[in-house]
Amino acid sequence: MATSSDYWEDLRKQARQLENELDLKLVSFSKLCTSYSSNSNRTRDSRSDSGSTQDNVLVAMTTELEQLLANLTGVNDKMAEYTNSPGVSLHNAALMHTLQRHRDILQDYNHEFHKTKSNFFSLREREDLLGSVHRDIESYKSSSGVNNRKTELFLKEHEHLRNSDRLIDNAISIAMSTKENITFQRGMLKSIQTRVTTLANRFPAINGLIQKINLRKRRDSLILGGVIGVCTILLLLYTFH
Repeated sequence: MATSSDYWEDLRKQARQLENELDLKLVSFSKLCTSYSSNSNRTRDSRSDSGSTQDNVLVAMTTELEQLLANLTGVNDKMAEYTNSPGVSLHNAALMHTLQRHRDILQDYNHEFHKTKSNFFSLREREDLLGSVHRDIESYKSSSGVNNRKTELFLKEHEHLRNSDRLIDNAISIAMSTKENITFQRGMLKSIQTRVTTLANRFPAINGLIQKINLRKRRDSLILGGVIGVCTILLLLYTFH
């Protein structure tokens, strides 16, 4: 009977140890989930790195708690088997009371764990959804910015083309105006020449006078050219001698 009693006490010791460990882990797990909820209110950029690390810690802690709960369930099952074993009927009421207390504790831990775990995964799904929406918005803003820059470049190029067209139109207008002025001046010169010719034909004396004036001008030009040539030759001879 002593061996059976030792076995029972050993199971109770294992149960208490697992319960204490679960109690501490559940408190830490709840604090981390609360911290995760607080971090979810910050911007995506400020929590991207820390949020990823926190996710990994919470997932690892979830796995660890599930393992501890499974171990405690196994111990409770062994305790239940012990209460049904032969030779313990005299202590059955006390053993069943102890077993029920450990079962209640296990049930409370399971309830608390699944509640906290559900809140954590709901928050993480919400964060993933918000993150996806945020990335879509940033992608849309980025593509819109590129399109706006392209549109701005197209508008600038269009304005440059319009300015070039205006400059070409101005140049053509100036050329046409210049052509008209030259044509007008040529007409005036031709008209003056015609009038002079007409006057010279109508007044032979004036025509002769004009020819004499032209001859004297050519003679004076020849004399002046000869004087300049002689002076240049004399100056060169003086310079080289």
